[in-house]
Amino acid sequence: MSPLDIVVLLKITTYGGEPWFQKTLSETLFISQSEISKSLARSKYAGLLDPTGKIVMKLSLMDFLTCGIRYVFPQQPGPVVRGIPTSHSAPPLSNEIQSAEPYVWPYGKGTVRGQSILPLYPSAVKAVQNDTQLYELLAMVDAIRVGRAREKNLAIGELTKRIVNGEQNH
Repeated sequence: MSPLDIVVLLKITTYGGEPWFQKTLSETLFISQSEISKSLARSKYAGLLDPTGKIVMKLSLMDFLTCGIRYVFPQQPGPVVRGIPTSHSAPPLSNEIQSAEPYVWPYGKGTVRGQSILPLYPSAVKAVQNDTQLYELLAMVDAIRVGRAREKNLAIGELTKRIVNGEQNH
């Protein structure tokens, strides 16, 4: 598995069961088609995509996000930089949690200063500029990777609603 695989799987979940194409994933995630193809193959092998490679195994993905992501792709807050809010500092968790310590993905055009958290994949910062659903999913995954118990539990609950139950924003 690669961190890219999680970004790709989360993007696929935003389609809500609608058909999707590798070319579209490549364009919207700013990743080459060959990288998308390799990512899909890894996810199929890991059991996170069905044998056709088109349907995300939602319960398996949630299992991995809940129990494994913080160990497989760990992250520690870094220096204070300008960036885009993530984890508990981004919606929807920022609606529930007030914190004086924002976490951000480093980004020169960002509007918030906070401790840096590296995104799962470098192009994620560009990919979420026009994709609120993906942005919120990735921010909640960061809450699982770096958050305290309360942030993790809120993120897991919200991810379950969105990924397993198919509920869209809020």
